[in-house]
Amino acid sequence: MWRGSMAKSSSAGLSALGARVWNWCDERLALSSIWAIAEKKTVPLHRHTFWYFWGGISLLLFIVQAITGVLLLIYYRPGPEAYDSVRSITYDIQFGWFVRSLHSWAANLMVFAVFVHMFSVAFMKAYRRPREFGWWTGLALMGLVLVFGFSGYLLPWDELSYFATAVGLEIPRSLPGVGALIANIVQGGPEVSTVTVQRFFALHVFVLPLVFMGILGVHLALIMKHGSAVPPSEEARPERERRSIPFFPNFATQDLVMWLICFNVLCVMAFVFPWQLGKPADPLASAPEGIHPEWYFMSQFQVLKVLGEWIPGYLGEILGIGLFTLGGVLWGLLPLYDNTSQSGVRARHATWLALIALIGLLALTIWGYAGL
Repeated sequence: MWRGSMAKSSSAGLSALGARVWNWCDERLALSSIWAIAEKKTVPLHRHTFWYFWGGISLLLFIVQAITGVLLLIYYRPGPEAYDSVRSITYDIQFGWFVRSLHSWAANLMVFAVFVHMFSVAFMKAYRRPREFGWWTGLALMGLVLVFGFSGYLLPWDELSYFATAVGLEIPRSLPGVGALIANIVQGGPEVSTVTVQRFFALHVFVLPLVFMGILGVHLALIMKHGSAVPPSEEARPERERRSIPFFPNFATQDLVMWLICFNVLCVMAFVFPWQLGKPADPLASAPEGIHPEWYFMSQFQVLKVLGEWIPGYLGEILGIGLFTLGGVLWGLLPLYDNTSQSGVRARHATWLALIALIGLLALTIWGYAGL
């Protein structure tokens, strides 16, 4: 009896303390308003609901990269000692190889997840009014993810990263007039060197995260404001037949399960296929046979390679860059072209554009690897 009374008294005391802490924070941070928004937010429930998870998966992989990146930053030294520091992380620091593998695999999986998320948004037409800025901020994040990958690839300063970066920087160098100037500014000189490593390091760990976090905040705020879009097949159904679930706790719990599955897959890949470190970079050595950029740049690389064979010289390179630019502009203007909720000619054109872009990327990537 006495113990029961004491337990009740202790529980009441903790509840009262928790209420006071909540009220104190709520008065300063408006937590009740945030909670009210979370309670009202719902997620459409239909046969395509699975694709809503890919935005959260992309966010998880970014968080993993941020955490592992900070751990790697403790031991990494940019510049002439870059390779030795990465070798020390990989072979001397306890679990350093695992953290580095997590970081590298998370980078590749994040690019894949962002691609899946982008095309799922395109096919479900989630860019339509009033979500145009959600589409544009998403594309900006996609571009930053690719720059993250390109800048981080050089940092180990091994043979493969050196020559792959040198090949990648030939693209801006081919621009008429300003190409050489742009390449020299990025490289810190006429060729890729340890100065380039220092510049890419500053870009990778300071500039890009600041810009990325700002745009990500706007992107998430827009998602909270406009909610999840339903695909055209669901819009055609009567309102009373549409189903949805609360974001919190229902969809958030499912999202957490997907995060756990994804994180387990990431850990298995990092453990079974640890990220390798090649020979030190030697600018005086000849490029290894079959040198190529990372897989997410392979389609662009293949286009430039084919056009260079068909139209030798600067004209082929300029034509390739022009095609990339035109495709990117058309992709960005998609919400302005297909801007109604009705199914019609423009909607079909937008679907075909997305399908051609997806098939083209896959075909060119496979073609590029087959030709190595």
